[in-house]
Amino acid sequence: MNRDVIITCAVTGGADTVGKHPAIPVTPAEIAAAAIEAARAGAAVAHIHVRDPETGLTSRDPALFREVVARLRDAGTDLIVNLTTGGGARWLPGEDDPAVGHPSSALAPPEERVVHIEELLPEICSLDCATFNFGDQVFMNTPAHLRVMARRIRDCGVKPELEVFDAGHVRLARQLVDEGLVAGRPLFQICLGIPWGAPADTRSMATLCDLLPEDAIWAGFGISRMEMPMVAQAVLLGGNVRVGLEDNLYLERGVFASNGALVERAVEIVERMGARVLAPAEARAVLGLAPRAA
Repeated sequence: MNRDVIITCAVTGGADTVGKHPAIPVTPAEIAAAAIEAARAGAAVAHIHVRDPETGLTSRDPALFREVVARLRDAGTDLIVNLTTGGGARWLPGEDDPAVGHPSSALAPPEERVVHIEELLPEICSLDCATFNFGDQVFMNTPAHLRVMARRIRDCGVKPELEVFDAGHVRLARQLVDEGLVAGRPLFQICLGIPWGAPADTRSMATLCDLLPEDAIWAGFGISRMEMPMVAQAVLLGGNVRVGLEDNLYLERGVFASNGALVERAVEIVERMGARVLAPAEARAVLGLAPRAA
């Protein structure tokens, strides 16, 4: 069991959830405010996507990331910033010619997917070590692309959070570690319940946990109604936890959540299990990050 727990809050995500919840953060101001709300509730890390302010759809626009990060830094929060690199990996075959991507596909070169990381230098960024059927689309991250991204992330001094959705993804992530493309102790995020990855249940989390390198730092989460059960499960297995509106829209059946309320619920679970929640400075020490500059 982990008795010193880091809580990450994934505040908005990239899924089409804007019409499914009355208060999904969309603009940079709303996303930054949501991250600060999560920090006040007990989160040490904020995992951040950005959205087009006009449409609410996911975006890779570096200017939007720039504004969110600037707002967080100007606010003086001690929060650890974790920016996504997941944009640019969606593929759907065209209806007339399957060799040509459907207009909804959004594949981008690996160099473009880390432009905002190299510019803004967050303390952490995600690196999805996964190609699989992600709902009705393919989430495409080839080994060659991952090597390019991992190398550039390493060279600019940012710590990658290796996101894995199934057992084979752990094997690929470990290969990147073995090739020296990940500096320091590797950080993993076990992502469960996403169609069509590993389910959000005890056996899946335990199996993926057992496949991690011995020195790995890890967290795990489940989506939707399995979000809070997987908080407890991750702590029992020795991991850290993630909650937030990216993964779950409800605090309980029929009651919409906020990021702050989800973090508060996770804090309650962790503390009732006899563990404690780490502040950002303590989380930095565990993760091997430099202390925050004054």
